[in-house]
Amino acid sequence: MKAKGEKSIRFRILIMAAFFIIGLGVILARAYQLHVLEKGRLDAIARAGYIGVTKLPPKRGTIFDRKGHELALSVEVGSVFAHPRQIKEKAKTARKLSRILEEKQNKILGFLKSKSPFVWIKRRIDPDQARRVDALDLAGVNITTETRRYYPGKEVAAHLIGFSGIDNQGLEGLERRYEKYLRGPQYNIIQMRDAMGRPFSISRPIPSGQGLRNLILTIDRDIQYKAQQALKAAVKKAKARGGHCLVMNPETGEILAMAVVPEFNPNIFSKYKPYQWRNRTITDCFEPGSTLKAFLLAASLEEGVVTPDSRFDCEQGKYRIGAHVIHDCSKYGMLSVSDIVVHSSNIGAIKIGKKLGYAKFSEYLRKFGFGSKTRIDLSGERGGFVRPIKKTRKLDRATLFFGHGMSTTSLQIATAMAAIANGGKLMRPYVVKAIVDESGNKIKENGPEVIRRVISQKTAKTVTRILEGVVSSKGTGKRASIEGFRVAGKTGTSQKIDPKTKRYSKKKYEAIFVGFVPVNKPKLVILTMIDEPKGVSFGGVVAAPVFREVGQWSLNYLRVNPEIKPSAIALASRLSPNAGGDEKPQTIMGDLVQKIAIELKEENESGEFGVLPDFSGLGMREVFKKTRSLGLGVLFEGSGLAIKQDPEPGASLQNVRTVKISFRSPT
Repeated sequence: MKAKGEKSIRFRILIMAAFFIIGLGVILARAYQLHVLEKGRLDAIARAGYIGVTKLPPKRGTIFDRKGHELALSVEVGSVFAHPRQIKEKAKTARKLSRILEEKQNKILGFLKSKSPFVWIKRRIDPDQARRVDALDLAGVNITTETRRYYPGKEVAAHLIGFSGIDNQGLEGLERRYEKYLRGPQYNIIQMRDAMGRPFSISRPIPSGQGLRNLILTIDRDIQYKAQQALKAAVKKAKARGGHCLVMNPETGEILAMAVVPEFNPNIFSKYKPYQWRNRTITDCFEPGSTLKAFLLAASLEEGVVTPDSRFDCEQGKYRIGAHVIHDCSKYGMLSVSDIVVHSSNIGAIKIGKKLGYAKFSEYLRKFGFGSKTRIDLSGERGGFVRPIKKTRKLDRATLFFGHGMSTTSLQIATAMAAIANGGKLMRPYVVKAIVDESGNKIKENGPEVIRRVISQKTAKTVTRILEGVVSSKGTGKRASIEGFRVAGKTGTSQKIDPKTKRYSKKKYEAIFVGFVPVNKPKLVILTMIDEPKGVSFGGVVAAPVFREVGQWSLNYLRVNPEIKPSAIALASRLSPNAGGDEKPQTIMGDLVQKIAIELKEENESGEFGVLPDFSGLGMREVFKKTRSLGLGVLFEGSGLAIKQDPEPGASLQNVRTVKISFRSPT
């Protein structure tokens, strides 16, 4: 009986074990079916519980100027969206939203009648609207936080920075060029149902492999603002079509300012025409005119075909080449190479050019960077055009020597002049100093890059000395002179091609001045181009004053000490009573005294001394120092940079005791 009972127990145990094994097998088989065999079908069922999945525009990195001022940043704003299938009273909902969002009721109703599970009603609304919509607590209508691009300086550096679109994608300028760095992680809005069938929304990031990246530019916001203000005033005064102003550090190639007029506000870029967004300093080509004589001079001196004292017959202002006659503005006879450049004689330039040769000059133009892109870190740059020698006529070869028959950009001219300023090195210009992460760690860094040596230091110094004469009282660029500093530069006036006749226009010109300051240790290369000025169109009259204004303000802002102190000028006046005559003054200061005394005499004769200076663009400290040195009282209004003064500049100091100055922040 005992053995029989034990067998019964073992049998029952085996039966139970078999059941457990079979049950475990069924569970494992089911698990395999669900997790492996039917994974795709079950994922689809799970996703069917989603009511909507919508990608939100990613946040973008900040763009800073060289001193940490924000030029472009992302700000959080509210956006209204809806799930039309959840909205029963669509007309009523549309009516309520239209009142707050200031949109047409029918437009909103159209969104709410959409068959899509998710629609945007209005994006990037102001905080008050978002608060009022949220207070309505409408079924199927929600608000999410998005980011939008904001440009605090408005027009400041707009053509350089560019802008981004509704989905925060870079569309123009640096925003587009550095899209892969500025674009942050992607976010989604996902709406799901809970266990009770109630909808709820969540927002979560999609891993993108990188966090936010910020740009640090070489641009100085304040110099940029000053360049734009001075350029805008000059364009308005000349009733011109537009203009460019570039400010560059010749030693490093850093762009400190890149101004274009007409301006536009990137915060409302859609209100402007596409052609108004273009950064014309790199996209628009034109003939450089007589500014090219500076580079003809450099090439000719470097090759040793002329010296500064070599003399050429300028034919009394008329020179025939085949069936064509080349004219000068004045009837010059024999002129030295130095005077040909100072007086900007076209005929003299042709005579120098013939000694050098068209082929050799073309070679030097390419060495200076003409005819090819500068490789600046911006999109849309054009390379310009230098005609190959095989495709030139006799007239083409002659006109190139004074800057016609080729095309260039403002940036190319400024970069080439920087090579003369820094002793002969062609530098690659750049606008982005560094790319950093949110902690300030550098991801990428740009620095000075020498492309090649174009001319020797000795030649550069000789060219500089001659270009300094251009800005003297007898040169074409005297309006570019800056009190207390030695300036070198070159004027240019070029005719534009009439698109209808395909010939040079007799009414449309471009006025150009490009130069650098101070001469001994240049800190700034400044180019100004005024497009189609009305009336007087000479570069020395229209463009040179912008150089002077921007240069004077920037040197003061950068705390660059004057090279010629007022005390030296006073001493020159005492030691050189006959300054300005033909005889050389016999003083212990030699040529410097003569130069200063002549300039002093001319200033006194012109009546520029003893008048109230122009304080526009200066900061409060600079204004205070200047007014105090003149013995004047001053009343301040506002803050930032001086924009208006009473009395106006030029008023006789004899009748002024107090000056009222109005200031405004650059941003």
